[in-house]
Amino acid sequence: MIEVIVNDRLGRKIKVKSLSDDFVGDLKRVLSLQLGTPHAKIVLQKGGTVLKDHISLGDYEIHDGTYLELYYL
Repeated sequence: MIEVIVNDRLGRKIKVKSLSDDFVGDLKRVLSLQLGTPHAKIVLQKGGTVLKDHISLGDYEIHDGTYLELYYL
């Protein structure tokens, strides 16, 4: 179990627990429940790279305590 910290650049930092085998799309669905925003309108970035929904968190080398940036479409 890993904890990912998501910064929405509006002053909120959201902590989400997930597995490294989970996909980015799964993480976006959990975030959408917490934020009340449709998951299709959420874009996650790590170091300027846009994360694709069908790739796992482990493949992007997202570990416990990793910061991701959240943008809205």
